[in-house]
This record gives sequence, structure tokens and C-alpha cells, in this order.
Amino acid sequence: MDIKEYMQDVGTRARAASRAMARADSATRNRALTLIAAAIVRDADLLRAANQRDLEAAAAAGLAPAMLDRLTLSDSAIATMVEGLTQIVALADPIGEISNMKYRPSGIQVGQMRVPLGVIGIIYEARPNVTVDAAGLCIKSGNATILRGGSEAIHCNRALAKLVAEGLAGAGLPQDAVQVIDTTDRAAVGALITMPQFVDVIVPRGGKGLIARLMDEATVPMIKHLDGICHVYIDAKADITKAVDIGFNAKCHRYGTCNTMETLLVARAIAPQVLPQLAERYLTKQVELRADPEALAILDGYPHLVAATEEDWRTEYLAAILSIKVVDGIDEAMDHINQYSSKHTESIITEDYSDALRFLREVDSASVMVNASTRFADGFEYGLGAEIGISNDKLHARGPVGLEGLTSLKYVVFGHGEVRQ
Repeated sequence: MDIKEYMQDVGTRARAASRAMARADSATRNRALTLIAAAIVRDADLLRAANQRDLEAAAAAGLAPAMLDRLTLSDSAIATMVEGLTQIVALADPIGEISNMKYRPSGIQVGQMRVPLGVIGIIYEARPNVTVDAAGLCIKSGNATILRGGSEAIHCNRALAKLVAEGLAGAGLPQDAVQVIDTTDRAAVGALITMPQFVDVIVPRGGKGLIARLMDEATVPMIKHLDGICHVYIDAKADITKAVDIGFNAKCHRYGTCNTMETLLVARAIAPQVLPQLAERYLTKQVELRADPEALAILDGYPHLVAATEEDWRTEYLAAILSIKVVDGIDEAMDHINQYSSKHTESIITEDYSDALRFLREVDSASVMVNASTRFADGFEYGLGAEIGISNDKLHARGPVGLEGLTSLKYVVFGHGEVRQ
């Protein structure tokens, strides 16, 4: 296969399909999503079989447990994909919406219309559910998309691509509106990110190595999904029960996700009360605790306890490992977060209203929470239906990227024969 020629063909077809998608009405796009959801339910057994082939190959290749977890298409994951599509159908269609209309002294009316971005290239690793989430959001927002999933999920992604194509065709939309790159050759990524004539924006979801490569090589603008070094800060005025429940869930609900807590910060005044209780909970999951000197002293005797290093504060473990630091209070906690966080998601556990508001205002991350697990930082949980990814950037889109993040605004002007004087 000539990769450059193949990718140029994919890009040409995506660009043509994007014009048809922008013209399609909301009912037609929703019809495609409904048909895709029905096809997934119908062929769930085939999807599980394809996923099993991927899992067996990945395990034989020595893929890390966190990546195997991401790769697994469980019954609940299939149900969540279907529910995500159903939610997307129910969302208001943003395309064509005109807002901020104002009369100008000249007599013209000026406003803004929400429009699709065009062609979106999405590069991701492991998770086959991203194939459906991304396709669903791009279809609903009137975009065409080129999906390049990880080689470890190739069988499942191919199976899902067929179902998506079936749904598009059934609704009378071009099947080229969603194309899954059918090669594991890494050169396809290099071609995709250097085709601005065909691709309007790239959304990468992967590790630091992938992001670093794209930042060096891409000539197409990006909405970046970076790593998730997420923090939970337990304030001196926290409710102990809430703190223990949230501290356990944020770390142990799932290890291999970007919204999992990687560093726990605890106010010195409450640390002797809350840390031993949390340690008992973490022990049930064999979580290794990498603690600073104060936390080490409090947790002395815990069987999976080691001293934290500077590197631990900068690490996204994606594993049963947690770094812990005792801080003087909210100021030291926020200083630590703003120094080491990847600006993904942070949470404060407190009953103090003033501390909660300070944390919301002063912590510079895409999602900032009060008395809630970081695991809620997710497009599905935020009511977006699904998400393309979680942007750590500040420009265009920030946090879970749903429908609005896949659109842009253009100015529209209504006149009555006015000419500029």
C-alpha cells in the first residue's frame, strides 16, 4: 500500500463528504445515529468476538494492564456506547443556530451562526468505544471525520466501522463521512496530520509520546488531549465520610483513565484522621502509596508504603499507585496543583464555602470540582452524550469536547440595501 496515496484518497473523500454533512438536516443526522445504535445492539456478539481477538493479541504482545482495561469492550461498555448515541440524538442540534443578533447604527443586523468545523482527524489508542463516540459526535455536528485508532484495536474498529457505514447509508448520508483508517502503518498518522487541504483539525488522544510527535510534525491545528495528573485535596474542614468515599473512588474506580486521581493532598489538621481510614480502603485493592515524610509517619506499617520522589508528583500512573502529600492548607494545596497538574481535573473535599469558591477560582484546570470524584470528568457524565476527548488547552475547547467543541462560529449580516458611507 502506498500510504501517501491512500491517505490523500481518504482526505479527498472526507472533504467531499463534509459538504454533504453540512447540508444534511438534523432529522437525517439523527436517523443515522439511531440506525448505528440499533446495529451495535444487533451485532454485539460479533463486536465482542472481534474485541476478543484484539485482547488476545494485545496480551501476547505484553500490553500493560491499564491499556488492556482500556481495550476491553465489556457488556457495559457496549451499553454505554448505545446510550451515548441515544443521548447525542436527544441533544439540541447546534448547527445553523444564530445568536447575538444586534442592529448597528448603519441599519445592518450582525450576529453569529454556529457551523461545523469540516473534516476532523481523530487519533487515539486502545479504546474501541472512541470509534463510536467520535463518529456519533461528528455526525451530529455535521462534520466528516477520519479515525485512526490504535493498532491494538484494529479488529474491533473495523467491525464498528462497518456498522457506522451501515447507519450512514441507511439515512442517505455518504459513508465517507466516517472513515476508519484501515492500516496499522504509523506513516498514516504522519500523512493525516500534514494534510491541511483535507483536514481542518486534529484531535489526538494518546500518551505523551504521541502528543510530542504531533506537536513537532503537525501542520493541521490540534485540540490536544494530554495526560491526566489529577488531584484530590482533602481540606481541614472536610466531611470525613465524604473524603474517604471520594478518595477511594477517584483512585480505584478505574486505574487506566485520564480522570483517575494520581495525587492525594491532605490538610495537616485532618491527615491523622483521614489517612489511616483511606489506607484501609486502598489495602483492599493493593494500592501502592508513595508518600511524603509526614504521610509516611502517619501510615507507618501500611504494607504497600514507599517514600515519594519528586518524579512522583509529575507522574500519571494509570495503575494501582497513588502519591500522597500532607500540606499546610488550601494555599499549599493549590500551589502544588498549579505546579504539577496537567490541568485536567482537580477536586476539593470541604464543607467550607469560602475555601470551595477559592479552589474553583484559583485552580487553573479544565474541570474543577467540589465534593465530587474526579471520575465524573467525562462527556457522558456531563450530559454531552459522549466526548471526542478532554482538552487541556485553553483555546477553542476546554474540558470534555462535545458537540459545541466540534463547531465554530461565523459572522452573518442581514442588510436592507445599506451601503457604507
